[in-house]
Amino acid sequence: MRLFRAIGLMSGTSMDGVDVALIETDGESDVRLGPFLCETYSDADRATLRRALSDARRIANRNERPGAVADAERIVTERHIAAVESFLKANAIDPASVDVIGFHGQTVLHRPESRLTVQIGDGHELAHRLGIPVAFDFRAPDVAAGGHGAPLVPVFHRALAEAAAIELPAVILNLGGVANLTYLAERGADPFAWDTGPGNALLDDLMLKRAGVAMDLEGRIAASGKVDQSALGKLLAHAYFELPPPKSLDRNAFSLEPVAALSLANAAATLVVFSAETIAHALRQAPARPKRLIAAGGGTKNPTLLAAIALRTGLLPEPAESLGWSAEAMEAQAFGYLAVRSRAGLPLTFPTTTGVPYPMTGGRLANAA
Repeated sequence: MRLFRAIGLMSGTSMDGVDVALIETDGESDVRLGPFLCETYSDADRATLRRALSDARRIANRNERPGAVADAERIVTERHIAAVESFLKANAIDPASVDVIGFHGQTVLHRPESRLTVQIGDGHELAHRLGIPVAFDFRAPDVAAGGHGAPLVPVFHRALAEAAAIELPAVILNLGGVANLTYLAERGADPFAWDTGPGNALLDDLMLKRAGVAMDLEGRIAASGKVDQSALGKLLAHAYFELPPPKSLDRNAFSLEPVAALSLANAAATLVVFSAETIAHALRQAPARPKRLIAAGGGTKNPTLLAAIALRTGLLPEPAESLGWSAEAMEAQAFGYLAVRSRAGLPLTFPTTTGVPYPMTGGRLANAA
């Protein structure tokens, strides 16, 4: 089959910045990974995005842009355009050689129970300004059909695992703002997937609120603290964890209230173990115990979190890099892959990944002209 050249774009729930990755793929199991770039958001950009998350709670129709959401959408669009232009220049890539861009946008609201999900960013503006077709709005069809609309990456995880011929069953764990896992039972089978709970989001929110910094660098603050069992129990009492998979979370589904009275170090330590314990709980909901646990996403930079996951699950998280993958680039690569599948009408989501009634394609295409 023909290989298509695609650029994938991702701006995740951690709101670190815009990830840009190039892949070549047939949309099936032939995946060839190319260069990667991350353009970080400025503090001002991030502040606007955070205001948008708050204002987005008022959205009842997915086309509404109340308060800071409209400003955030302009920022997201412009920063993605600039990131692609920088990426093309840095890697001497002719825009005419790129078949499609996969643009995730920035999620500001995710309420699948109300059949509502909102990712801001103007796909048509990207296509017009960059001169490359853009596939975008990947989640909406799944949610409209009664699915959770998340996670979307599992079909890409399956392609990577099959290309690497890894031993199954295996789990690929994405440690983003919200953590999710893909459970691969056997070659060629539909993947299982669901959100496990908070990944980095709560810890990032804590550090910003208490210390004025974006993250707990390498988990150093958490490593210096002690877990408060009472606060941990309150966090784990959330009804989400007893729901059967597939299931998904909004970034703001959890609060810092249970750790509000703790010192910064003890609060951070408690939140790290909370994330680890929710991952352990999710693995207990899997069809069978996996033989391998492969970790990707920003949380792989936090050794304190990885150690807590190993302790709570009894599985050593293997870095994606050990398989020749990129923990940082994987989600952006996935949206390049999904863009190719979207253009071909291939399914992006499955009953076992989002709870959608049947395998569904998704995404809208904005032409360059």
